[in-house]
Amino acid sequence: MKLEIAESQPLADRIRPQSLDDFVGQGHIRNRIEAFTQSKRLPSLLLFGPPGCGKSTLALLLAKLTGKKYLRVSAPEAGLTALRKKLPGHDILILDELHRFSKAQQDFFLPILESGEITLLATTTENPSFSVTRQLLSRLHVLRLRTLSREELERVAQRGAEELSLELEEESHKLLAAMAGGDARTLLNLIEYTAELPKDKRTAKALRESLPEIVVRGDRDGDSHYELASALIKSIRGSDPDAALYYLACLLESGEDPRFVTRRLIISASEDIGLGDPHALTHAMSCHQAVETIGMPEGFIPMAQTAVYLALAPKSNSTYAAYRTAQKEVRDNGAKPVPLHLRNATSALQREWGYGRGYLYPHNFPKSWADQDYLPNELIGRRFYHAKDQGDESRLNSWLRQFKRSNK
Repeated sequence: MKLEIAESQPLADRIRPQSLDDFVGQGHIRNRIEAFTQSKRLPSLLLFGPPGCGKSTLALLLAKLTGKKYLRVSAPEAGLTALRKKLPGHDILILDELHRFSKAQQDFFLPILESGEITLLATTTENPSFSVTRQLLSRLHVLRLRTLSREELERVAQRGAEELSLELEEESHKLLAAMAGGDARTLLNLIEYTAELPKDKRTAKALRESLPEIVVRGDRDGDSHYELASALIKSIRGSDPDAALYYLACLLESGEDPRFVTRRLIISASEDIGLGDPHALTHAMSCHQAVETIGMPEGFIPMAQTAVYLALAPKSNSTYAAYRTAQKEVRDNGAKPVPLHLRNATSALQREWGYGRGYLYPHNFPKSWADQDYLPNELIGRRFYHAKDQGDESRLNSWLRQFKRSNK
C-alpha cells in the first residue's frame, strides 16, 4: 500500500529535500538561511521568486528544523474563515501564493504577527512591492530566490532519474534541463514523462521529437511577463534586432496576448523612435491592425517585421522628453493663463477685454510663419523640446531653424 502511495505521488514531492544540505540552488542567500536556522526564534519570512525555484521546499525545511507544529495552506484554496479555525494549536503557518490574497485579506495577518502568536512563512511569485501591503511587508524578512541554473537543474534531473531508476544519457539530461526554463518542477514533470517512453525514445534526438511542446513559462500574471516586455522594448531602443526578435518569441511562445505585444510596439514607436522616423508609429499601428485581422499564429509575421523595423529605425525620444519637461512645469507651478492674443473672442465683451487682439495669422505670412510668442508671459523663451540631429527629425526642424535665423 505504501509503495502504491509513493508511486502515485508526483516526483517533485517524492524527492523533495529533507535537509538544507540536499537543497539545490540559492547559494546567494545560504548564509542568511543558516543564520535563521541558528537563531532562537525563526522570523516571519516572505520567499519571493519564480515557479519551481524551491520557495515552498525551503519554507517546509525551515519549519521542520524548528521542531514546532506547522500548518501549510495555499492562498487560492484557503478562505480566511477556514484558516481561522485551523490556526489554533500551530506555531508556524506556511502560506503558498500570498499574492492571491487581496490587500484587505492580508490585513488579517497583521495583529497575529505583531503579537508573535504565529510565524508566517509565505511564498509569492509576484513582486511583493506591488502584491503585498506595505504594512505586512514591514513585518516580514524578504528572501528573493533565483531561477535555477542549468547545472543546478541537471543535478535535480539526475536525482529524479535515480528515483525512477531511469537511465538517461548526459545529452538527454542537458536537453530536459534546457527545456525546463529554470523550473525544477517542470523539469521533474518532464523526467516523469520521459520515464514512460520506450528506451529508444529517450535519446536527446528522439526526445526533441517526442516530448510535448514545451514553451517558455511566460508567467503572464507575474514578473517575467513584464521583464520580457521590458527586454523587448530595451532591445528595440538599443537597436538590436536579434534581441528584439528573441524576446518577441519568448513572449509569444509563452502564450502572451498578442494585443499586449502590439501595444508595447506602438508605445516604443512613439517614445523611442518618435521624430527620428515618424513612419514608425504608422508601421506599429498597421501591425496592431494586421494582428487583429489575421490573428494567431500567423500574427507573429507582422510583429516580427515591426520589431525589426523599429530596432533598425533612427532613435529619438525628444518628444517624449519634451512632454515630461512640460508636464513637470505644470505640476510644479500650475497652468499659467493663456496670453490674450491667443484667446478666441466669441463675444463683444471678450473683444473689449482684448481677446484675440494682436494675433498674427501664420498663413498670412511667407512660408506660413509669424514671429510672435505663444507661451504665457512668465514662460517666454522657455524650451521644452530639444531636437535631435538624426533621422527625419533633423529634416523636420531644418526649415524652422532657417526661418527663425532669417527673422532675427
